[in-house]
Amino acid sequence: MARVKRAVNAQKKRRKMIKLAKGYFGARSKQYRAASEQVRRSMRYAYIGRKQKKRDYRRLWIARINAAARMNDISYSRMINGLKVAGVTINRKMLAELAVSDPKAFAQLAETAKNAK
Repeated sequence: MARVKRAVNAQKKRRKMIKLAKGYFGARSKQYRAASEQVRRSMRYAYIGRKQKKRDYRRLWIARINAAARMNDISYSRMINGLKVAGVTINRKMLAELAVSDPKAFAQLAETAKNAK
């Protein structure tokens, strides 16, 4: 029978996986195979979630800008286009922040967008 010389490394690998599975329910935090499957799946979900987070925030900002723009009698798309034509470079995150925290400044931007040709 061949001699296996990875005892320490194998234990380290397993210990690392069990440590990543800390807090999982039942066998998923105790047994190596169940833990490694769950950790692999969890890592995949985390990776996907990081991409979805960016989409979700952009959707939220657009919804907020649209609501505030309509209160100023202009649609979202016309406002964004008007700001672009007027040469105003402000991102959606900051526009949404203005819409929530400073409606007067947002109203001025809406007027700028309306008057831009």
